Amino acid sequence: MDLAKEFQEAVSTSKTFSKGSNDDKLTLYKLYKQATDGDVSGSRPGMFDMVGRAKWDAWASVKGISKEDAMKKYVEAVKNLGAKH
Repeated sequence: MDLAKEFQEAVSTSKTFSKGSNDDKLTLYKLYKQATDGDVSGSRPGMFDMVGRAKWDAWASVKGISKEDAMKKYVEAVKNLGAKH
């Protein structure tokens, strides 16, 4: 299967997950952002924006990973999380 199509199917599947830890959600978020937007941009949110800061830090943790690798990791993460649900 084509990676882009597999990625889009994984994105659709991830939207059906009703539960998940914050770590699971951040993993999907950072890999999705890396796959779609590339490396993190902008400045890090301030300390009073805890959610924004956690998301920015998660995305920054995958800086340098290619979009294709991020797509593959996202698909794998969805498969692993799907087994939990």
